[in-house]
Amino acid sequence: MLTSPVSADHHAGMIRRVAMSSAPSRSALAASWSRSLLHHGLEPECRRRPERLSSAALRDRREAARTLLRVATPILDRLAGVVTETGSALMLGLADGLIVEERLRDADRPMFGEVGLTTGARWSEADEGTNGIGTALAERRAMVIWRDQHFHNRNLALTCMSAPIEAPDGGNAGVIDISSCRRDLSEGQARLIALTVQDAAIRIGSELFRLAHPDARLVTLATDPHSGPCLIAVDDSDLIVSCNRAARRMLRLSAEDIARHPPFADLMRQGRARGDIAGAVRSEVVRALKRSGGNVTLAARDLRIGRSTLYRKIKSLGLTGHLKS
Repeated sequence: MLTSPVSADHHAGMIRRVAMSSAPSRSALAASWSRSLLHHGLEPECRRRPERLSSAALRDRREAARTLLRVATPILDRLAGVVTETGSALMLGLADGLIVEERLRDADRPMFGEVGLTTGARWSEADEGTNGIGTALAERRAMVIWRDQHFHNRNLALTCMSAPIEAPDGGNAGVIDISSCRRDLSEGQARLIALTVQDAAIRIGSELFRLAHPDARLVTLATDPHSGPCLIAVDDSDLIVSCNRAARRMLRLSAEDIARHPPFADLMRQGRARGDIAGAVRSEVVRALKRSGGNVTLAARDLRIGRSTLYRKIKSLGLTGHLKS
């Protein structure tokens, strides 16, 4: 049986005290506890494991998520080669927290099955309270949930490192989770695992974005280690079709802005100082010049803007050294 050094009564009392205090306004963890207790109506003492979908229902959900599974499977397989040897479990969940893929050793299945961390179970925050899978989806960011940070007493032996997978429309497509029951897991090890999980989630999300826009030109403006590449899909008319979450945040574009399909060239012409747009435009121009061998005409054609416009941009950015002599 999984055990925790934290008293179940003490943990439940702490959850209630924190959830009813002012802490949720200052802490993402406390906010999750508050949502679990007050909004979702859960109780920390609940011992009931999450129910599992029937085989037929799970098969239907997997079929609906076949693109996600096709993209994620090779990445999960590579991760599993390292993760499972440490006694950890690797899970892929959908946007509602339903686990549809798992990678773990047969010898470890009873341990994780004891708390219901298994294929067919749903680990959303609404179902399981604060946990890696559900809280990463709710917060839309990578999370590490340590043992006594879980909401339910029965999950106190788990440490979960999770990251949401972004859908092409900017929402959640799913989530990757690595969970461990090892008491000797250090904070440094957990942070390293969390970075690996986040990197895998970013790669899957980026590929989903690419597949969602097969006829568009994809522009990568910049790459942030925490949120990944800023991706913009541009159609044949130079109109922005879509942006991923990182690009929306960097360019400060709302869903309404994107729905109007603004011309991508406007970003190049105007060089608006929105977030890190100046650096992003510089990177895009440099890449175009590299691809064209320093030929301004070819680079302008690649960027779909006028030659004179690009030349002025090159001079203003101090990139004349990239031009063909």
